[in-house]
Amino acid sequence: MFFAPSQFSFAQVLTRHWEAILAECLALPGQEFDAWPERNLYSHGWDVYGLYVGQQPLLENCIFCPHTAGLLQLVPGLSAAGFSRLAPGAEIRPHVGYSDQVLRLHLALRASGDCGIRVGRQVRRWIPGQCLVFDDTVEHQAWNRGDAERLVLLLDFDKPLQGLDADEQH
Repeated sequence: MFFAPSQFSFAQVLTRHWEAILAECLALPGQEFDAWPERNLYSHGWDVYGLYVGQQPLLENCIFCPHTAGLLQLVPGLSAAGFSRLAPGAEIRPHVGYSDQVLRLHLALRASGDCGIRVGRQVRRWIPGQCLVFDDTVEHQAWNRGDAERLVLLLDFDKPLQGLDADEQH
């Protein structure tokens, strides 16, 4: 289930700054990214560069992304954040998240070709500079069948208790 990013003021701020966020991500040495720890979930080539874990900033990483780290402070109830890189040809198998207390946001930084995500029955494509917000306790999977890596700023934040409308567009 997807939600309209316009329901979250911080998503609009991230969107306005996406090019600066991308620049910080691209400046990171590639070898500083770590393989996503749940290796059974993907074929190959899913790497992350953590910025927040357990509601705490990873200062040793945030120092290299000061603009992004500053913007993340605007996210209410931020519990995790980082850059997610998906290599060409990589697929993330269908799975569900662990907590119904959070929503997940992807700010697309780089994506091209057949590069998308399915949440429930809805499929979306990442479009650089735009956010996708979804409930990751709904079965989802992702793929990059393009010829370039997909980069997103991924973050988990507290799910509002009420007032959310699902985004039903296809």
